[in-house]
Amino acid sequence: MSKSQTPTPAKPQATAVKIDRSLDESSYAEPGKVVITDLALDLAIDFDKKQIGGTAIYKLDWKDKAATQLVLDTRALTIGKVEGDDGKGNWVPLKYTLAANDKIFGSKLTIETPARNANVQVTYQTSPDASGLQWLAPSMTEGKKLPFMFSQSQAIHARSWVPLQDTPSVRFTYSAHVTSRPDVMVLMSADNDPAAKRTGDYIFSMPQAIPSYLLAIAAGDLVFKPVSARSGVWAEPTMVDKAAKEFEDTEKMITTTEALYGPYAWQRYDMLVLPPSFPFGGMENPRLTFVTPTVIVGDKSLVSLIAHELAHSWSGNLVTNASSKDMWLNEGFTTYVQSRITEAVYGQEAAEMERQIDQADLAEEIKTTAPAGQLLVLAPLNGLDPDEALTGVPYNKGAWFLQFLEQRFGREVFDPFLRGWFNDHAFQSVNSDQFVAYLRKNLLTKNANAVTEAELNTWLHEPGIPPFAPKAQSRGFAIVDTARIAWLGSKTLPNAQITSEWTTQQWVHFIDGLGETLGAEQLKQLDEAYKFTGTQNGEIAMRWYPLTIRSGYLEARPEIARFIERVGRRKLIMPIYAELVKTPDGLAFAKESFARARPGYHPITTASVEAALAKAPAAP
Repeated sequence: MSKSQTPTPAKPQATAVKIDRSLDESSYAEPGKVVITDLALDLAIDFDKKQIGGTAIYKLDWKDKAATQLVLDTRALTIGKVEGDDGKGNWVPLKYTLAANDKIFGSKLTIETPARNANVQVTYQTSPDASGLQWLAPSMTEGKKLPFMFSQSQAIHARSWVPLQDTPSVRFTYSAHVTSRPDVMVLMSADNDPAAKRTGDYIFSMPQAIPSYLLAIAAGDLVFKPVSARSGVWAEPTMVDKAAKEFEDTEKMITTTEALYGPYAWQRYDMLVLPPSFPFGGMENPRLTFVTPTVIVGDKSLVSLIAHELAHSWSGNLVTNASSKDMWLNEGFTTYVQSRITEAVYGQEAAEMERQIDQADLAEEIKTTAPAGQLLVLAPLNGLDPDEALTGVPYNKGAWFLQFLEQRFGREVFDPFLRGWFNDHAFQSVNSDQFVAYLRKNLLTKNANAVTEAELNTWLHEPGIPPFAPKAQSRGFAIVDTARIAWLGSKTLPNAQITSEWTTQQWVHFIDGLGETLGAEQLKQLDEAYKFTGTQNGEIAMRWYPLTIRSGYLEARPEIARFIERVGRRKLIMPIYAELVKTPDGLAFAKESFARARPGYHPITTASVEAALAKAPAAP
């Protein structure tokens, strides 16, 4: 998943007691007793009621011979009945208890299975307000003709549309039969047929075992356009050509990653472009990456997001963190691999710019992050929502750590090591203890003097950025710095011939270095020259608009409103809300804009904005 901006984790417990790092505190499930190995869904999508309903059949592997209960995670689900396979081809009723709802973790579903059934079936229905589903009226889509529905299961939202062992420590294969209105195309994180016709009746299969957060579904006015024999784009008809052009280098990215880390294990790599309300940049659902349209800007400058989601096919989807407290094993590795893909396809300088931006973002973020949240190896999250625990630390500090290892050992040693990690743990869920053991055995022994124990401990278990972390230095940013300094001193803008060649990353670096505030005339001069206000580039907007807010540049207000009412991607809009809420006037403006935007926001985005408004310093 791409980065988002969220609050910091809770402080770790002041105890040295050894913890089970594969234990997932965010799930009620008891995988030590029984695990789901296969899921068979039979579901109906009802756009009028904004509900999905049907049955889920679980094939079970009983680990504990004394266990007589199956415990599942649910959130706001209506359970119709629960049945067990009696071994003779009959479904017999099973007793069950649905516990009271917890506002973060949902309701524990305990199924009595005295016969330790090989298969259990649950009949259920989702709530119209399911946290993992968004239902969009035609007016909220690009084409404005048909409704749209899509899921977002990570971190623990799968339980809001399927009762499951909703933990990344459990992996299962799945199949699905899905019915819907016949004029929409239904897709899942499974074997979507590029030539599929809209019939209202669809069959899916996912033969590779996945964790619950990678279970995904979408339905809408979707058409397909290939970019290679094994990759293509699903999007609304008015968007598909533009998206296919933007993502035309995807096959190069796949072959590049295969050369580094081994064969792509998921057959196809397709991308689904969602409406702008999607709360994240991308979601690495296997075989069908979900993508925000905000990265389609016409010049491929933001397609590193595709590199990131593709990289998850090795780091995250293939080798998965067993719990959210080891998120760096997913996101740090993926951000590192993303950088290697970007370098191979677009050049070393392009990758270096992105690394420098990531490192600067991390340095800024940890200023307001509690020390406990600055660690790679987090303490148990306990009662904390995994959505709220996710910061940029596992992404950027995790990638930086791997870049440090690469530098110390050299790519000729480090690349085979990382490939071995993926190969040896394919289709497994892992924890930090396992990685460190593998690191000691398979990399540190290659050069006993390359990394000290103190350095390793600093990266994994201490807050902040290690003083010996290798810093990215982009030559392209040096040009930007010179131009910015000259303008701030002389008010003379750099030559247009220079800036016309700048990439998004260079403009981001330019704005990042402008300081906390500027004068109205300075902002106006920049706006007249570069049209920052009203930009369609979200990476620029998320930096420019907060600067205008801090500087009292009210001329940007109408476009700020349009932006946060049109876009639901949290990374892009939360920095804007964060600045608005600092003054009474800005808070009032934020509340008005949110009231208009709310019908089109995803529930995850809505929750984030509500929290920001509630905690606002300017709130009465």
